[in-house]
Amino acid sequence: TYVYLRTIHELARRYGYRKFIIVVPSVAVREGVKKAIDVTGEHFGHLYGATPVAYSVYDSKRLTRLRQFATSTGIEVLTMNIDAFRKNFAEGEGARSNVIYRDREALQGETPIAYIQATRPVVIIDEPQSVDSTEKSQEAIKALNPLMVLRYSATHRTAYSIVYRLDPVRAAELRLVKRIVVGTVSDSEASGEPYLRLDAVDAKRGLRAALRLHARTPDGVREKVVRVSVGDDLGERGKGLALYAGLVVAELSAEPGASFARFTNGTTLTLGESRGGRSADVWKAQVRATVKRHLERELQLRGRGIKVLSLFFVDRVAQYRTYDTAGVASSGPMAEELEAILRQFAADSRYKDIEWLRLDTSRLHGGYFAADRKGVLKDTRGDSAADDSAYDLIMTKKEQLLSESEPLRFIVSHSALREGWDNPNVFQICTLGAGASTVKKRQEIGRGLRLPVDQTGARVRDEAVNTLFVMANESYESFARALQSEYEEDCGVVFGRVTERGLAGLLSGDYAPERAHVLFDALVAGGYLDTAGRITEHFKPGERGFAFDVSDEFTDVTSALVDYLAAHQIERHVGRERDEGVRRLRKEVLLSEDFRELWERIRPRTTFRVEFDSKALVERVTAAIATMPAIEPPKLRFVTGAIRVEGRGVTATTASVSEESVSRTASVSDVLGHLQDELGLTRASLAAILLGSGRLSDATVNPERFVEAVVVATRRELARLKVDGVKYERAEGPDAAWEMTRFKSEELINYLDSLRVKRSIYDYVVFDSEVEHRFAASLDERADIRLFVKLPDWFQVETPVGKYNPDWAIVKHDDETLYLVRETKATRDLFALRSVEADKVRCGARHFEAIGVDFAAVTSADEL
Repeated sequence: TYVYLRTIHELARRYGYRKFIIVVPSVAVREGVKKAIDVTGEHFGHLYGATPVAYSVYDSKRLTRLRQFATSTGIEVLTMNIDAFRKNFAEGEGARSNVIYRDREALQGETPIAYIQATRPVVIIDEPQSVDSTEKSQEAIKALNPLMVLRYSATHRTAYSIVYRLDPVRAAELRLVKRIVVGTVSDSEASGEPYLRLDAVDAKRGLRAALRLHARTPDGVREKVVRVSVGDDLGERGKGLALYAGLVVAELSAEPGASFARFTNGTTLTLGESRGGRSADVWKAQVRATVKRHLERELQLRGRGIKVLSLFFVDRVAQYRTYDTAGVASSGPMAEELEAILRQFAADSRYKDIEWLRLDTSRLHGGYFAADRKGVLKDTRGDSAADDSAYDLIMTKKEQLLSESEPLRFIVSHSALREGWDNPNVFQICTLGAGASTVKKRQEIGRGLRLPVDQTGARVRDEAVNTLFVMANESYESFARALQSEYEEDCGVVFGRVTERGLAGLLSGDYAPERAHVLFDALVAGGYLDTAGRITEHFKPGERGFAFDVSDEFTDVTSALVDYLAAHQIERHVGRERDEGVRRLRKEVLLSEDFRELWERIRPRTTFRVEFDSKALVERVTAAIATMPAIEPPKLRFVTGAIRVEGRGVTATTASVSEESVSRTASVSDVLGHLQDELGLTRASLAAILLGSGRLSDATVNPERFVEAVVVATRRELARLKVDGVKYERAEGPDAAWEMTRFKSEELINYLDSLRVKRSIYDYVVFDSEVEHRFAASLDERADIRLFVKLPDWFQVETPVGKYNPDWAIVKHDDETLYLVRETKATRDLFALRSVEADKVRCGARHFEAIGVDFAAVTSADEL
C-alpha cells in the first residue's frame, strides 16, 4: 500500500497525472487503505511538499462526489470496491446493474461511470488475484477507461509486465518479516474411542467426504486423511482397527455452509467438527502452549512498549460462542478453556509482574466473526457480504488493539478469513483443528508476519524479537512441506534445488560463465547436490564438524557458496520449536580484565566529516556517464496470434512476438532542471558533466530513460566520493563512548540460529549466516582465543551511507595479547566491491583506525 501511494505522488510530480482510482477486493482491504492514507499523510507531506491530495471512498449514495473527482484540477484519489461496478448493463436486458451505470438526475442525466471514464484515470489494483481474476471483473476494469493499470500483490495469478518482485524468501533474508517457528501438538496414538473429523465434502467426482481418522501404518497408529463415499465401512478404511468396524457412512451433504456426514450409528459431523479420540486434549494443549508462549514473550518485551497479541483460528463459531434458543450468548468450550488457563497462569509467581493477567479474564479475549442483524455470531465462508462486519471490526480497532492500555490480548477468529487484514503485533498463531485442506499456510501465517510496532508506531527491527510462533495442528515436517509447496506454486520460489545460472551469480568477473558448470559438477561430486541440483542430506552446515570441500579453484567463494545453498533450504525460513530460555550474561566474563581492556579500546565513539573536490566529482561522474550502457529508444511490441473458433467460444494463442524501435527524435524538456531537482548539483556542474560525457545526444533518444540513468550514475559516484573522503576523529562530550551497562541478560525464545559457546560474555551467540556460525564455532575451540563478543545491534558506527554494525570483538593471546575487531564476510574481495555494504565496512575501518583498534575483514577464523 505504501509503495503504490508513493507511486501516485511520483506520477503526479513527474508527469502531471491527477486522477487515480484504487480498486480493492473487499471491505477489509478498503479499510486498510484508508488507514494507510491516514497514517502516511504527514510523511508524504514532508516528501512532496504541500501539494494537496484529495482522498475519497466511492459511495453510491453520494454520487455528487464523483463530479468533484472529475472536475477538480488537483490530485484526486478514489478508492472503489470491485463489487461497486462489476454488475453492468452488459449482463443482459433487464439484469440488475450497479448504480454507477444508471442515469442519475443529480448528475444532469449522466451515468456516474461517464464522469470516471472522461478522466482517463490511472487504475491501481490492490490484490488483483481477488479483483480481476474473472472475465466480468476484467470487463469492469476496462469500463473505467484507464490510462494504465498497475497491479500490486504477493500472489499474482496472471503475470503481466512485472516491474518489481520481492518474494517471501528474499523478504525473510532481508529481515523484512518475522521469522517462523513451528510448534506442534498431535495425538498420534489410538485411544479407546474412534477419532473422526470431517475436513471436506465435495461433489467433484461423485459425493465424497475427506475424513481424518486413526489408521494403522508401518510406523504404528497415525492420523490419516481418507476419502469416503456413502456406504463405505470405516473399519476397512482404517485398515483393521477394530474401533471403526461397522461404522458406515449413511449420508453426505455438500451444501455450502451446511455440509455434513452422518453415520449408521447416528453420529453426525458438520464441516470441521471432530469426535472421539483425544481431540479435546489436543486442542486444550494447543491453547495452553500458545498462552505460555504469549506470556514468555510478554516477559521478554517488558518495558519496551511493544504489545503482544495472539491469534486463534477456529472452524466454527460454536467453539468460541454458543447461543440458546432465545439467542442469549454464552462462552463456548474454547473460550472457557482459555479463561481457565489464564487463571492458572495468573497464580504462577513467574508471571506476577504482568499486570493485565490480574484483570477479569473475559476482558482479555475477543471474537471477530460475521454477525447477523441481532448481533449473533455466525459461520461464513469468508467471502460473503456478511463477513464485512467482521473485517470492519478488525480494521477499525486495529490501533486500539495495539495500545497497551487496551486489555484485549487474545483474538479469536474464523479460519476462513481472507486477505486484507492483519496486525503487526501478532506474535503467536494457533490453528485449533483447522483442516489442512481448508486454509493455506501462507494465508494463516500472513496475519502475523509483519514486523511489530511499539507504542509510538515505530517498527521494531530487533531480530531477537521478530519471530512468529505458529502452533500447528500437524507435524513440523507436514507444515514445512505444505508451506514450501505454496511458496513454490504461488511465488515461483524453488526450495532445495540449485541451478547453474544461480551459481554463476556467485562467481566474479574473472570467471567465464562456463565455470558455473564446473562448480555444479564439483558440488555433485562432493555429494552436496544430486544431478538434478537438489540439495542432499550430506549438506548440513548447522552441525558441528561440518566440512565443506570443493575444488581449490573455488576457494574464494566457499563461504558465499555455503550461505547460498543454505538459503535454499526451507529450514532456514521455517524453524522447529525449541525450548525457551535465557541468553545469560556471564558477569564473571564481563568483569574480567580481558573484557575491560577490550571494551576500553573499542568503546570510543567518533564523528566524521567528508572532504572531496567538486572537480573530482565532475570528472568521475563524467567518466561514469560516458561508459554507461547505451540508451535504447522506445519500442513497440508486435504480437501475432492464431484464432480458433470452437463450440465453447473463440480462443487465441500467441504465434510470434517481435519488437521494433520507434525511430523518431523525442522532444527534450528541461533535462538540466530535472537533474538539478534530483541531485542538488548546480546547472553549471551538470552542463559540464553532460557535455564532457559525449552522451547528451542520448537525451533525444529517450529523455526519461536518459535522466534516470544519469541520476543513478551520479548518485553512485557521489556516494563513493563521500566514502573515499570520509575522515573520523574521536567524539567529545557526555556521549563520547558506549556504556558497558547496556549489556544485560536477554530472553532467548526460539532463536533459529544460535550456538552455545564458552569463550564469550553470553552463553549463546546468535549468528546471521553460516560464515558467522563457523567463525564463532572455530573461535570457541581455539586455545589462543581468550574472549570473543558478537557486537550487539546498538553498537553502531555512523557513516555517510548509513549506520554500520561491526561483527566481532576479540581478545587473542599467544606471545602477546591482541585486541581485534573483525568483520566476517563471504568473500575475500570485500574491499574490491563497490556496494553499500562494502562502503559501510570501509568506513568502519576508518573509524577503528581513528581510535587505534586493529580491524580487518575475514572469511574464516583461519585468517584471524
